[in-house]
Amino acid sequence: MTDLTDIKAAARKAAFARRKAAFDTRLPGAAGRLSEVLAGHRGVPISGYMPIRTEIDPLAAMAEASAYGPVGVPVIQAAGQPLKFSRWTPEGVLKDGPFGAKVPEVDDYFDPEILIVPLVAFDAQGGRLGYGGGFYDRTLQGLRAKRPTLAIGFAFDAQKAEELPLEPTDQPLDMVITESRVLTFSA
Repeated sequence: MTDLTDIKAAARKAAFARRKAAFDTRLPGAAGRLSEVLAGHRGVPISGYMPIRTEIDPLAAMAEASAYGPVGVPVIQAAGQPLKFSRWTPEGVLKDGPFGAKVPEVDDYFDPEILIVPLVAFDAQGGRLGYGGGFYDRTLQGLRAKRPTLAIGFAFDAQKAEELPLEPTDQPLDMVITESRVLTFSA
């Protein structure tokens, strides 16, 4: 395997297996550390995500943060385009969006300053392996060109990889929060 696409596909396959095992044995309260970190940023516009498949669930932390400021979720616009973020509330009406993730029924877009980012794998330097569409990389690049934007990966401990096949266009994470720890990376 010399082609980067093949290398990334193999890394994703191994990471999905680790994530599924962690998901199957998860305990309640996995978003507790995420809530603690977000409490230090009350009122700052945040985006979370609607968990799909075996992703770690940030909804409890998002609901808590929504009492203090705007919280949104990503809405895919089209392939090759950055994400937009629509305002979300715990009681808001949702509809089916692309890839099985729910999105708010009514679009109310804003630019978050903190993004809680789902992922397949992360490394000790803040590298992130996503699903392969490049949505978060394009989005973070655009937001960071406007102003400082904090990217927080949210994952199970088991999603940590020793090494990831990364490209120059891959946007680094500033922090990763797992069910047991908070990792901070310097740029």
